[in-house]
Amino acid sequence: MMRTDRLARLLAGLGTACLLAFATVAAHADAGALRAKYEEVKPQLQSNSYGRQLFIDSSQASNSLQGDIYAVLDHPYEKVKDALQDPNAWCDIMLLPFNTKACHAGGGRLAVRIGRKYDQPVDQAYRLDLGFQRAASGADYLETRLSAGQGPFGTRDYRIAAEAIPLDGGHTFMHLSYAYGYGGTGKFAMQAYLATAGANKAGFTSGGMRGAIERNAMRYYLAIDAYLDTMDVPAAQRVDRRIDKWFSATERYPRQLHEMDRETYVTMKRQEYGRQQTASVQ
Repeated sequence: MMRTDRLARLLAGLGTACLLAFATVAAHADAGALRAKYEEVKPQLQSNSYGRQLFIDSSQASNSLQGDIYAVLDHPYEKVKDALQDPNAWCDIMLLPFNTKACHAGGGRLAVRIGRKYDQPVDQAYRLDLGFQRAASGADYLETRLSAGQGPFGTRDYRIAAEAIPLDGGHTFMHLSYAYGYGGTGKFAMQAYLATAGANKAGFTSGGMRGAIERNAMRYYLAIDAYLDTMDVPAAQRVDRRIDKWFSATERYPRQLHEMDRETYVTMKRQEYGRQQTASVQ
């Protein structure tokens, strides 16, 4: 019996070692793929109309949408890794876009409240439960994934993924992917939005539903950048600086991202960040 137990422990240990080795090999492969992508899009990163090292792409299938942001961040890799692998940091990031009303991290997930309108009361906003996974965390590659089976407004298979590699000179190359699927209800809701509130908005590379997902991906990217920019600010000033930076960044692209005046946005977000400090999402 003891010999059998030792054999079982040995096999379990070998299995764990094999899994770790496989994960390491996979992370190196992903790092290599992302570095190859950086070389591929470097001309677009360095010459574009965005005013920053940024490349935007999107795609649409029969029942899904995906927006991709590729960007050089003016922050060292270790700082980016610390932020993007912290679920509490993700809550602070996700609260910056105008329609996120609340976020609470705990138990390997983010519970997020997303409003149909920017001024919708938090208890009436849609609750989105996102699973949080640190898919890779190494010296040369990180990946974080957030996912939910059901999303707001008839969407499903909701996915946000951020991966990054270090660059020379204290910079980081990041790929942010934002995607979801939809059925008939979700498609109808999106078409209704595009015919009303979204009628006068443009995408960054495309229009229609692809333009809408590009705008959402861009909002999250600008939120990540604003969070990174304010990590070293004194704690008492951090939230106000973060709010101001995100709004200023979005106003550089008014045809795509303008939603309201600065005073309205700042007042609303101060209240929402304040509420987040004292209560969890119900």
